[in-house]
This record gives sequence, structure tokens and C-alpha cells, in this order.
Amino acid sequence: MGSGAGDRGWAERRPVLFPFLLSLFCPALSEPLRYRIPEEMPEGSVVGNLAKDLGLSVRELPTRKLRVSSDRPYFTVSAERGELLVSSRLDREQLCGKKPVCALEFEAVAEKPLNFYHVNVEIEDINDNPPKFMQNSFELQISESTKPEARFILGSAHDADIGTNSLQNYQLSPNDHFLLVNKEKLDGSKYPELVLKVPLDREEQKSYHLTLTALDCGDPPLSSTAQIQVLVTDANDNPPVFSQELYRVGLPENVFPGTTVLRVMATDQDEGVNAEITFSFTEAGQITQFDLNSTTGEITTRNTLDFEEVKEYSIVLEARDGGGMIAQCTVEIEVLDVNDNIPEVIFQSLTDLITEDTRLGTYIALLKVRDKDSGDNGEVICKLEGEVPFKLLTYSRNTYKLVTDGVLDREQTPEYNVTITATDRGKPPLSSSTTITLHLTDVNDNAPVFQQSAYLVHVPENNPPGASIAQVSASDPDLGPNGQVSYSIVASDLEPRALSSYVSVSAHSGVVFAQRAFDHEQLRAFELTLQARDQGSPALSANVSLRVLVGDRNDNAPRVLYPALGPDGSALFDTVPRAAQPGYLVTKVVAVDADSGHNAWLSYHVLQASEPGLFSLGLRTGEVRTARALGDRDAARQRLLVAVRDGGQPPLSATATLLLVFADSLQEALPDLSESPQPSDPQAELQFYLVVALALISVLFLLAVILAVALRLRGPSSPTTWGCFQPGLCVKSGPVVPPIYSEGTLPYSYNLCVAQAGKTEFNFLKCNDKLSSGQDILCGDSSGALFPLCNSTDSTSQPQAPPNTDWRFSQAQRPGTSGSQNGDETGTWPNNQFDTEMLQAMILASASEAADGSSTLGAGAGTMGLSARYGPQFTLQHVPDYRQNVYIPGSNATLTNAAGKRDGKAPAGGNGNKKKSGKKEKK
Repeated sequence: MGSGAGDRGWAERRPVLFPFLLSLFCPALSEPLRYRIPEEMPEGSVVGNLAKDLGLSVRELPTRKLRVSSDRPYFTVSAERGELLVSSRLDREQLCGKKPVCALEFEAVAEKPLNFYHVNVEIEDINDNPPKFMQNSFELQISESTKPEARFILGSAHDADIGTNSLQNYQLSPNDHFLLVNKEKLDGSKYPELVLKVPLDREEQKSYHLTLTALDCGDPPLSSTAQIQVLVTDANDNPPVFSQELYRVGLPENVFPGTTVLRVMATDQDEGVNAEITFSFTEAGQITQFDLNSTTGEITTRNTLDFEEVKEYSIVLEARDGGGMIAQCTVEIEVLDVNDNIPEVIFQSLTDLITEDTRLGTYIALLKVRDKDSGDNGEVICKLEGEVPFKLLTYSRNTYKLVTDGVLDREQTPEYNVTITATDRGKPPLSSSTTITLHLTDVNDNAPVFQQSAYLVHVPENNPPGASIAQVSASDPDLGPNGQVSYSIVASDLEPRALSSYVSVSAHSGVVFAQRAFDHEQLRAFELTLQARDQGSPALSANVSLRVLVGDRNDNAPRVLYPALGPDGSALFDTVPRAAQPGYLVTKVVAVDADSGHNAWLSYHVLQASEPGLFSLGLRTGEVRTARALGDRDAARQRLLVAVRDGGQPPLSATATLLLVFADSLQEALPDLSESPQPSDPQAELQFYLVVALALISVLFLLAVILAVALRLRGPSSPTTWGCFQPGLCVKSGPVVPPIYSEGTLPYSYNLCVAQAGKTEFNFLKCNDKLSSGQDILCGDSSGALFPLCNSTDSTSQPQAPPNTDWRFSQAQRPGTSGSQNGDETGTWPNNQFDTEMLQAMILASASEAADGSSTLGAGAGTMGLSARYGPQFTLQHVPDYRQNVYIPGSNATLTNAAGKRDGKAPAGGNGNKKKSGKKEKK
């Protein structure tokens, strides 16, 4: 062992010069670098300067990152000097066994640029294993009748080393009867044979003790010994004889255990026990793959065979007869390779980052294929499965490089599952597949895209400031900041200074806000250019146009251009020839509206005319024409109140006053203009129509009540309910003033009945006896309070009772067009329930007052404005307040009277009683 250490030191110095010489003769990178070192070198020993042999300087080592790529870490590279160092124990016997040449192949990898170099390190054998016998002693029985030159095979020794360091010869201790002969098997291994020199005589010596020594030729040589004891037995003249000295057989590696390999044959010419032959393995402890039938000599497999582990077996068989004589033969079993190993794909390196803008041919991964089979069974072909933008390039033997072969787009395919299939050339071929997932890294290569090519927004004018008027949206298929979109306004047809006061856009949501209220009359449309920009580097953007149309609303009333007012604010006049025929164009009302569309579509209407029917007004043209010729009774001075309305909802209007004078010359028209025109009373005319309408409604209601009462009287009636109709419950009154229908008095009669339970009912009654013409009865209670009139059978006239002062209406309670509020100049119907109730109460009070002949008539403050139209009969001085007890048809409310309104004061601003009735009006 000591000499082996010295030999190792010589082997450490020898590889230093070898790579240098090798680099001179093998400059190509495809040829591997070769080193030769002895086995069992200590860890950290220098194999060679790998960097120098590759042509790399020491300064390049940090950037090139020179390293070893191997399945087992036997070697490493020094980062400082680039030397190839031993990193683990190198035992040649464990690595290569009995192979004549033991070499370790691996790749050296250098980056920036990426290069691979094949390195071959040959491990030389040193004499570190002595020959060893399987047994320390052997026992050999030899018959005394054995003739000289008889040979006996002894147990052989095994040396794990190879070459000169392996077992070379055997030596036998000196003796007079035996000598030793060294024999060699077909596989090169040696075994000893003991040769008998002289006949043996058991009577002289029964046994012999010999020493067998096994020697190798290492430096220094190693050896081992075994003891041989030779026992001399009685004579057995004929030893067994095998049919063949050497048996050869080939056996596939995939045979099942228990398969018969072959059967050896041996014969013995002796008889009896001496002819009984038994078979055995001479080294039974070493035979683990086969079994031997000791009787038949049949060899069978015990375990499965593997060509990749052991390719050939050499077995020595022994045949022994009953007399102790033996014979030996050798059985050579060759294991035949079968394609039973699937190819393997091993990735040596893989790129961590793959961007979608990677160029064609960019390195992605380095892979290696391996098949343990040999021959065609071990030749492997690699290919990619499916349509992927990658391809495999053969880098070296069984080594491939995966590179890009197409355009990568993360937005279409964010990752690729690359399947690599390795197939050998065996029959049948075997294959295996390995799949790796390659994730692509995003690059800002997509600009934002708007959902629409252009946006059109309609915004009504007078919108609230700060309201959202539109929203734009853009998408970006990139990831992270590359796909985050922000919005801004980059251009507009508005003034740059005024842009911020009109609109703004949210940078995150794309919502466009109005910063002010738009006016259609000032700004009807404007256009913005919005930009969507991502957060990539460099940033990408896209623009889109947004057109905002400001819609019109009816916010401008018509404006009358003609007729214009005079300098003092009075209306000007137009003259009309007295002989004007129908259709004569008198004048034209001209008006404009700042709005547009229907909101500016004007129509002309006559609100008031001194002589209705004398003039006609064009609905759309505003032309005033004579409808008929001027009559003798028509006044020479005419006044028209014209309303101009637009088509908006709700419509807006304006009025114009036309003063028209029928005269043939200006001098003739001046006297008529000197008198101030007396305006008509539109409120009185409106009240007339209201009274007539309510009177018709009351008549219909009265008829319905009378019909209901008549139907009720036909059936059984309760005395409590109808007790009020008995004669004793009503107070008869004297003669009353007969109603004058021609002057507007309403022909109604009423009765207020009080039941015994104290409930008041207001009913329309049908008297049992007919009244004489113009006679009514006023019912009342004992306290003098008046009730509504009812018909009576008594035709005797009674003096009328004085009116109760509690029945008088205050000025605020007197019915008008809208109660205590100002009347409507346009003469519209009351639009609330309270006004309607007051008008109904007015009619009822007027009817009651008409029946009172002693009522004071006149056109003063208490006439409700009715005396001028209906005569002096209508006054409210003694009209009771029926709103507490009267149910109004069509209403769910009962008229009430607040105590605070009986103050008799006129309502502020009321115009229901302001009109004078001094002049006649044509109806």
C-alpha cells in the first residue's frame, strides 16, 4: 500500500502537462479535453487547469462562471484559478470494475456566451487491493491410487485491480509430492491447479499441509495465502469425466427466474458408490444468479439478469463421485442485451426568464438523453411534440439545445407546455416524454384600444355642474403596469383656457364630468380628443374623439318683436280702413324664440278681443286679418290681446297688445285715440263660465238625489231618519220674492233637516204639495238660525225672517277664482280642490240669497263680481256659510270655515272684485 501511495504522487504530476499538449493538437471545441489521474486521489487534488486549457484567463472566470455539469459531483472547478479539483473519492473498482479503461465524462459550462466543453478524465488503477481467497483453507481428498500428473483445481483468489496490479500467479509452498500450475480462463482470470508429482501412499502419510500464495505485480506487490490440506483416501481408480471441458451459452437478459440455462453431463466408469456423481459450484458463495441441481447437473436462473450490470458469467462446476474423485468444467454464460430500458431526458440547464420579444434562435434549455441499453437499443432520437415555436438542435452526442423557432406573443399564449419525446432504435422501440412549462414575461407591446372608434354624447342644457356626461373605456391586454390605463384630455375645439371650466375626465375610470351648466344657445356642440396611456416603459397610448352635442331645453320664452311698445311703454296703434273686406291683412305679430326645434315652434292665439269674431289670427303666421266687414254697431277702436306660445313642454308664452282703429285717415283716427280705452273684465267673464258649469253640475246632482230619495220612499223608512220631514220640524215663512230666472237666479231649493239624534243632514227635497209660483219655505230652529229652503204645502205667505248675522261671509271667505289668492289673468279653470269648493259654495249661497226678497242688492264689495253679469240679485251680505254642512259631489272633503277667517277683511291682492260693471259687455 505504501508503494501505491508513491505511485499516486507520480500520477498527480503527470496530468498537468497532458492537457497542455492535448490543446495543441485538438483545438476544436467538439473534441473533449482529456486528463489522466490515479484513483484514490485526496479531495481537493488538482486534476488540471481547466480554464487555461480552455483558453480562458483568470480575469474572465467571475463573469464566465466556469462550472462542471455532471450527474455525480466527482469534480469541481476552482473559482479563483479555474483548476479542476477532485471533490469526492475516486475508487476505480467501484466506478468501472474490471473495465480495462475507466473514464469519467462530463461537461464544463461557461456563460456569457454560453459554451459547453466535453471533459474526459481517465482513472488509472493503483495497487490498492491485494488478491483474496474466498476461503482461508481448502480440503482436498486424493485417492492413493491416483496416478502422477493428476491435476486438481484449487480455489482461486480475486484481485479487484486490473493490469499488472491484478492477480498474476500462484505459488505453492515447497514439497516433494505436489507442484503448482497457473491456468488462465477465457476471461483472462487465473486459477491454480495442483499436480501430483509422485504416487501417494496412504500408509506412509495420510495427509499433507500446503500453503498457496496469490501474488500480483504491483509496486510494491501484494499477496495473500490460503492453507491446503490434502487427505489421502483409498483407491477410486476412475474419476468423473464431463462431456465438455467448456460449455458456452447465450441467455437474454429478460428471462424469468427459474429458466433452464443448460445441463452438464459427466460419467464415471466406476461402479457402485464410486460411480455416483454429484454436481456443485466450486465457488458457490459467488454464484447468486444461478442454481444447480446437484443430481441432474441442470443450471437454472435464480434472479433476473441485467445486461447493463453484468454482460457475462464464468462458472466452474465440479463433479464428484462417491469415492471422492472430482472433475471440473467451465460454463460461460453470455447475457444478451434486450431493449428493456426507456430513454431518459435530463435537463442540464434552463433559462429562467423568457420575454415575449425574444429573437429567433435564442437559447432556452440544454438537455441530454441517456439509454442504458447498447447498440441500436441505446441509440436515441429526440423530437418535439405539437406545434410550438421552439426547435431542438443537436449540440453533441446525446446532447440537444432547445432554441426559439417562432414569434412569441404572451397575449395570445402566456405559457407553453413543451413536450420532448426520446425514442430509441430498439425493436420494438421504447420512448419517454418529458414536459416542461415555459412562462413568457410580458413586454409593453400593446397600446390601449378604445371600445369605440368615436364617441357621440347628447347632453341636455342646464345640466348640473359636476354631473357625469359620458364614459370612455380602453383595454390593454398587457400585464401589470403595462396594462394599467389612465385617461386625459389632449385636445379640444374649445379655447385651451376655457377647457378646464367646461369638462374634465377621471384618469382612472374614464368618466367625463361637466364642470359647468351648458347653454344650448351659446354652445351647441364641441369635440374633445381623449387619450388612453398605459404605464409601461416606454408608454403606449391611443386617442379617440368625443363629440358632445348640447341638447335644447325650453328655457327661453318667446320675444315679441312687433308690435313694439312706444317710448313711454304704451302700445302703438294700427289703422284699418273702414271699408276693409274679410281677409284684409291688418298687421302681423312677429316673435322669435332663442330655443330650437319644437321649443322654438311658435303659435299665436287671441286671448282677448273687444269684438270677438271681427278679426282672425294666423296660428303659425301671426297675421291679423279681418274676419268680417265692420258693422254699424262695432266700435271704431278695437283692442286685441295676443299670446305667443312655443312648442316646449311646458310651453312658455308672451303677450302682445294690438290697438286697432278703424279710420280712413290719421286725422279721423286721432279723436278715437284721445279717449283712454276701457279694458274688458276677463275675470268677470271667467266667473260667468264657472258659475254656469257649476250650475249644470248641481242640477245633475239634484236630479240624482231626488231619484235616490224617491227610491228610498218606496220601501220601509225609519221614523228616526225621516222624522225631519214631518210638518212640526219646519218653520213656515211668509211670502218670499219669486225667483227671476231671466236675471240669472238658479231655480234650486234646499232643506236642512235635523234628526233627533242631533245629526244634521243636508238633503234636496221634493215637496208633497206644489208650491205656488215663486213661493219657497225657509226652515229654521227655535233660536232663529236659518236653514236652507224647502218646499211647503202651505201656500200662505209669511214675512221673511231677518237674516242671521252668523251667516255672513267674510271678505276672505267670499268665493272667487282662487279664494283669497290672486286670480288668474288668463282665465283658466281653478286647478285645486279648494277653489272648486268655494265656487260651489258661491253657487249655493247665490241660490239661497236669490230666494230672499229682502236682500240688499248692488254691485259693491259683496257681490262676488257677479252683479255685473247676472244682475243685482247676487249679493253675499246674508249668505250663510254652508261649507260646514254641505257635501260637494265628486269630492271627499266637507267645506269648513275657520273661525279666524270671519274677520270680514278683503284678501290681499285679490282681483276677483276689482272690475267695475258700469259698462255693457257684449257676450
